Amino acid sequence: MAKLWQSDDELFNLARAELFTAVVGDVMDKLGLQRQFLPPQIQALSPDMVTIGRAMTVLEADVFTDKAENSANSISNKPFGLMLEALDNLKPNEIYICTGSSPKYALWGELMSTRAIKLGAAGAVLDGYSRDTPGILALKFPTFSYGRYAQDQGVRGKVIDYRVPLEIGDVRILPGDIVFGDIDGVCVIPKAAEEDVLNKAIEKARGEKLVRKAIEEGMSTVEAFAKFGIM
Repeated sequence: MAKLWQSDDELFNLARAELFTAVVGDVMDKLGLQRQFLPPQIQALSPDMVTIGRAMTVLEADVFTDKAENSANSISNKPFGLMLEALDNLKPNEIYICTGSSPKYALWGELMSTRAIKLGAAGAVLDGYSRDTPGILALKFPTFSYGRYAQDQGVRGKVIDYRVPLEIGDVRILPGDIVFGDIDGVCVIPKAAEEDVLNKAIEKARGEKLVRKAIEEGMSTVEAFAKFGIM
């Protein structure tokens, strides 16, 4: 199958129009990429939210005071650590994806969403909670998290690095990998495999439409699978 896109903009528009995480996950399973879904508690704040873009990885850590004056690490004296720098470093079509902390506070909020939108970012995926939910929903900024929790990270967590490798659950995430989230969860497509995965996913999604039509017209599932090899 010939490559169907020439740029990230074309790819992500095509994915939003034709793909969903389940079909992408099915294809990755067949290719031996069998641990690519983030933990199921990471869900869209609103069922209609969809995000796809390149990972801008962010590493957070718990702290126990807003300033540790005798610390050997200068980040310990810096409000939010490197969070503001990480946020300002977002590029168009990137997704702020953050892990490393305990789930005791929110990692994302309305003002962060406002800045991310200004920078052309595609969404936020958090291994933890988000807050300012009415504001985020009003902005319609795709946000995936454990859910809603107002407690702030200010005196509890700091960003200690960004654009570094991360692991969330069983998934290793490198900067630039494709992150895809919808109502069924979030998966990560490794950059090295993205062309193969997405070409095959588009082919499978189009094939599933033929299967659905055949079943609607009375074909049995056994016959449909024998003919199309899709179920």
